[in-house]
Amino acid sequence: MVECCRVKSLLLTNEYPPNVYGGAGIHVQYLARELARLCEVEVRCFGEQWEEGGNGRPAVRGAGWDRSGYTAPAPLHSIFGALQRCLEFNTREIRADVVHLHTWYAHFGGIVARQCYGVPMVLTVHSLEPLRPWKREQLGGGYDFTVWLEKTAIEMADAVIAVSAETKADILRLFDVPEERVHVIYNGIDLDEYRPRLHPERIASYGIDPERPYVLFVGRITRQKGIVHLVNAIEHLTPGTQVVLCAGAPDTPEIAAEMSAAVERARAAHSGPVVWIEQMLDTETKIHLYSGASVFCCPSIYEPFGIINLEAMACEVPVVASAVGGMKEVIVHEETGLLIPLEQQTESPFEPIDPPAFARDLAAGINRLMAEPDTRRRMGLAGRARVEQQFSWTSIAERTLALYRTLVNKS
Repeated sequence: MVECCRVKSLLLTNEYPPNVYGGAGIHVQYLARELARLCEVEVRCFGEQWEEGGNGRPAVRGAGWDRSGYTAPAPLHSIFGALQRCLEFNTREIRADVVHLHTWYAHFGGIVARQCYGVPMVLTVHSLEPLRPWKREQLGGGYDFTVWLEKTAIEMADAVIAVSAETKADILRLFDVPEERVHVIYNGIDLDEYRPRLHPERIASYGIDPERPYVLFVGRITRQKGIVHLVNAIEHLTPGTQVVLCAGAPDTPEIAAEMSAAVERARAAHSGPVVWIEQMLDTETKIHLYSGASVFCCPSIYEPFGIINLEAMACEVPVVASAVGGMKEVIVHEETGLLIPLEQQTESPFEPIDPPAFARDLAAGINRLMAEPDTRRRMGLAGRARVEQQFSWTSIAERTLALYRTLVNKS
């Protein structure tokens, strides 16, 4: 039997600070930090990071990417780069009791580690490839490979962590996995870091009027996040409403052009300011933007969890979000925000059945809260209380370690 304090976890991931651009990277960053206070942790990631670890800190080993000899089509480069780095993860000897994978980029590394080193394999599902068909725009034929790789990894994993009950249901529906292997462990939030911290001068430096209420979006420009639906909703907002779009890192040139055209149309049709911040911002700046916002909007068409909603709620901001995926478990309708129904097509469950109607419904929810400051204040306080009670990284790390112990003791 391996004692709790002797368990060593190896996390394999694409994203790790300073290279974080999405919710999965945020998850790994904070999970590694909290786990390292409970057991020995090593992170192997994409990049040049290198930290020794110890004394309650994770060791970090980055893997570089040499594509100077690639002659394959450009959409496939990220596929082959991931495989190259996953092999590098394994050529450095693995001395861990469990290997824990995050996103398809790391799946091949985990498969090799499980087969070659005999360590139990845990896989956290942050999203599912079959439910993100728009990724073919970005990866071409590589999308078919990621679908196969994800299926292979999930079905051979010793344990699968779903970030929401809705994600667990999707896993059981789409893959041949015994239910007892699938465990729901939510994402979390750093409650000391994410709290209201208003900095009007910092907000104003981005062209935002800090004295004027605004609705905020934070996220990447990708079809999954539904950003274009929010932009299309702007023309239906109450005249004069200030809109702040913190949206960068477009998946493809095509969606970047689509976003630009939509913003131009919105600005022409709306009497209020539409501020578009096109770069991805650091955590401190995001917290200032959340803290100054009156409403946060998350119009995702697919969202297994949605850490950005926790960030907004922790900063006491009410959320207007589409009623999809794990967001239905994070946001309590009429208590911490509003959930907007997203009717979806049966033949293509990745777009609203009526996009203009969805845009109008988003606008109606935003307009209601913008007009009701007392409701916003009540929902903001309730949101903060909810994240304090349900989404602490400390408890999430403890549950993850308990799962590790179960697998290690079995092995």
